[in-house]
Amino acid sequence: MEISWRSVSYTLTLGLMLIAGSACQRVAQHSITYNLLIRGASVVDGTGKSSFVANVLLLGDSIAVINRDTSATYSAKRTIDAKGLYLTPGFIDTHAHGDPLETPEFRNFLSMGVTTISLGQDGFSPEREDLKGWMAEVSEKRPAVNIAIFVGHNTLRMQSGIRYDSIPSEQGMATMEKLLTNALEAGCFGMTTGLEYNPGYYSDSAELNRLAKIVGSKGGLIMSHMRNEDDNKVEQSIRELLAQGKYCPVHISHLKVVYGKGENRAKEILALLDSARTQGIEVTADIYPYTASYTGIAILFPDWAKKPYDYQEVLKSRRAELATFLKNKIIQRNGPEATLIGSGPHKGKTLGQVAKDLNKPFELALMEDIGPYGADGAYFIMDEALQETFLKNDHVMVCTDGSPTMRHPRSYGTFARIIETYVMGKSLISFEEAIHKMTGLPARTIGLPDRGLIQVGHKADLLLFRPEKVKEKATYENPHQEATGFDYILVNGKVVAEQQQEIFNRAGRVLKKKQIN
Repeated sequence: MEISWRSVSYTLTLGLMLIAGSACQRVAQHSITYNLLIRGASVVDGTGKSSFVANVLLLGDSIAVINRDTSATYSAKRTIDAKGLYLTPGFIDTHAHGDPLETPEFRNFLSMGVTTISLGQDGFSPEREDLKGWMAEVSEKRPAVNIAIFVGHNTLRMQSGIRYDSIPSEQGMATMEKLLTNALEAGCFGMTTGLEYNPGYYSDSAELNRLAKIVGSKGGLIMSHMRNEDDNKVEQSIRELLAQGKYCPVHISHLKVVYGKGENRAKEILALLDSARTQGIEVTADIYPYTASYTGIAILFPDWAKKPYDYQEVLKSRRAELATFLKNKIIQRNGPEATLIGSGPHKGKTLGQVAKDLNKPFELALMEDIGPYGADGAYFIMDEALQETFLKNDHVMVCTDGSPTMRHPRSYGTFARIIETYVMGKSLISFEEAIHKMTGLPARTIGLPDRGLIQVGHKADLLLFRPEKVKEKATYENPHQEATGFDYILVNGKVVAEQQQEIFNRAGRVLKKKQIN
């Protein structure tokens, strides 16, 4: 074989340059004074891969160095000895609620390791046509967590004048499309739909598909509280969303099958989603790890007893019909003891207890004393084996569907529960899988290219903890109890909680979707 000495010389020169470059880089790294050195942590980087021990150094709001040679020395303003602790990305909640202008501290999220939340869910976003202005106001409030905002389809319907029309006028559609475009260009990450709620319930596939085309053209995502999650309707609802998936990525919010039971039923739903992926549709989902849902009590009432209809007129003209409907609905949903009132004068009591206190049938208590807009509630209607099967799926991530004020343990306990119950307790998924479902996977799904992973250049939203120490404290009886066990919580490079001390130094930001041309 003939040897090209020119080639050998080039190879040697290139090798020497790479060695010199690497040496220069090491010198440069060691000449910098970093904000923080996290020494000897077991890094779980959010990709799902196995952990490794490394030193991690932060500069400003970002990760600057990840070095598996833990004997290396650096200059840092502060050092945390992390031996025996796991370092993970901060958790990302794909479906959250709350008003950052009212409760910017978001202690419920931070205490369980959540550093980024997604707002504007279920089709409802801030009732502001100028969402850019809303984002600026939130930034001035300095929220404790990062906020990714979606624009809500129900809100767009109300703002455009379409409201409860089942067939929008072309002028109304044009106005709604313009509002959607403006919201996406302002930095929204996509659009949410809440088709089980009014006015979204009145929309049809033609309307939704037109909007999906706009979302796709701007590189956004559609998240959907689907039209019906009941066992006999859920596939139909999924197919409606998958049709929008021809134009943009789609995401099922809080995936569940109401009244459905068992692992096999979950596998049927997952097979439908797998089939869609083979056709090129990007579809993902999230779940919360509880068997009770939570929403307004209106979900129990028929459409003809809710807005825009006059409820007082319904009580006069269709009283017996409404009572029969509510009685059958509650029995179908596991009876009055399976509905736990979460707000209003009867909060903390089941519907059965309320009826007993009022000395009347539960359907009349619901109809006469609560009404469709008189309370929120938790509804024990889900099957644990079915939901656990969803959790194990590679395309399913974790959300709270909670808020600082909601009376449901998911608001304060979800992410701690995943670690305590499903990783450490049941060994349903591995620790690395769980972290991926709570960090890297949601970051990729929402469109957060510099968060959700421990990589050089990524923003330093980080957690340090021992998995066995993480505890969910929230219960249905006492839902506003903060999770414990996270030794250090960092948001954008700043330590905001340390050794279970008071959360301070709000360091969150309003995140904006980077536009595509």
